[in-house]
Amino acid sequence: MPVRDWFLAALACCYRVLNVQNQEILARKYRIQLKGIDAPESSMPYGKEAKEELVKLVGVKCLRVLVYGEDRYDRCVGDINCNGKFVQEIMLKKGLAWHYSAYDQRIELATWEKEARAKRVGLWALPNLKKPWEWRKDKRQGR
Repeated sequence: MPVRDWFLAALACCYRVLNVQNQEILARKYRIQLKGIDAPESSMPYGKEAKEELVKLVGVKCLRVLVYGEDRYDRCVGDINCNGKFVQEIMLKKGLAWHYSAYDQRIELATWEKEARAKRVGLWALPNLKKPWEWRKDKRQGR
């Protein structure tokens, strides 16, 4: 990403991860929404597995967070690297998240999701799986 596209670059090293909800991380005082991906809600298929993988990746570790800005819920939206691993890449390759192309058009995210789909790993092993943003919309509308 070009430097001009970064709203803020923050080093969140040695922040203790306090809570993880889907792909949202609370580290000390910052809520960080992983840019470009959307994981299943906890009550959806693979929701528990996605949360467990994220906790395994970032729990009580030093995080390098590149923040692009904030979302409408006042969360930092950014990329997270932990011990040299790009968290969004791992979540997509393991089939534990969708590429959220409405908000992020990076080709590598689409490629990693496509590879996981082709291998039918994680949530891609299930037929007719509803996307989390559609699931949340249906829930809000009482469906």
